[in-house]
Amino acid sequence: MRWLLAVLLGIGLLVEPAWAHKPSDSYLTLTMTDDRIEGRWDVALRDLDFALGLDVDDDGRLTWGEVRTRQSEISDYVLSRLTVMMGSTACAIRPTKTLLDEHTDGTYAVLTFSLHCAHPTLKMQVDYRLFFDLDAQHRGLARVVSHEGVTAMLFSPDHARQTVTIGASRRWGTLLSYAHEGVHHIWSGSDHLLFLLALLLPAVVRRGAAGWQAVNGLRTVMLDVAAVVTAFTVAHSITLSLAALQIVTLPSRLVESMIAASVALAAINNLVPVVSDRRWAVAFLFGLVHGFGFAGALTDLGLVDGAHLLALAGFNLGVEAGQIAIVALFLPIAYGLRHLWLYQRVVLAGGSLAILVLALCWAVERVFDLQVLAF
Repeated sequence: MRWLLAVLLGIGLLVEPAWAHKPSDSYLTLTMTDDRIEGRWDVALRDLDFALGLDVDDDGRLTWGEVRTRQSEISDYVLSRLTVMMGSTACAIRPTKTLLDEHTDGTYAVLTFSLHCAHPTLKMQVDYRLFFDLDAQHRGLARVVSHEGVTAMLFSPDHARQTVTIGASRRWGTLLSYAHEGVHHIWSGSDHLLFLLALLLPAVVRRGAAGWQAVNGLRTVMLDVAAVVTAFTVAHSITLSLAALQIVTLPSRLVESMIAASVALAAINNLVPVVSDRRWAVAFLFGLVHGFGFAGALTDLGLVDGAHLLALAGFNLGVEAGQIAIVALFLPIAYGLRHLWLYQRVVLAGGSLAILVLALCWAVERVFDLQVLAF
């Protein structure tokens, strides 16, 4: 059983998740007036092209002409993925215009429409289904604007239908939604995940004159891991907050390149130990860089108007919960296998080497804006 667990652990480290790609998001705003609801939906052209094949000449560039000739199809496709109900009756959706707008991550189609509800109430049920059948990582950030204020909703495949009461506070809902996204980001973010694993791998062994030796005592291991994880948490919380609140910002390409470099350096330190006694300091230093990466993901989701700190706190708590779950899963297995040659040579050395190769590929991709890996 111990050998089987070691093999499974090694496979888990050597196999890179294939879901790392640019986030897919859309932005929906429903503005309530006295007699109707006006809607605006910003949807990325790259996502619409993937779903509908808008790039007719297949040259990798979308022109206004290619979009204009498909306006009706785009409108029908997008609006058919939205249902708004008041009471037991669905509101009729009537499209008005389709425009283009530039966001920081590319060009978006802007669909404007109006909603006509037969029995207006203060309770609205929104059913959001855009792109969930094509991309499980797609997220929809929605706002309901009324005289009473702004209410935010974050849609995902697991939370595709939500109910909002106009004027009621959704603070807990906002906190939990962003916490869920924080967990999702740390678990699906391959670079952050592999950096954390690179820090955890040597936690149960020590480098001596005779090579790697198992650490005696679970308490010693737990204290070392707690110091590393706490340092990483404090560091990325600082830069996540500074960047998300736009106090300090760095170019995303620089941040992503530095994150790849941090993963590579952490893996190298496992293969050729340079820092062994103060790994928490390494975790803190590189955690500052990873915080800017987390902030980029939070910016992609968008901070809720009037609840910036709540959304930030929820996302950060989600990231921490995701990290704790990874540590809780990894540490007991690694501790039980630490005496085995297979752990020290295959899992630690082989896993670190695999992480290093992947990190170097990411670094080349991000520094030179190239496509090295197929995912």
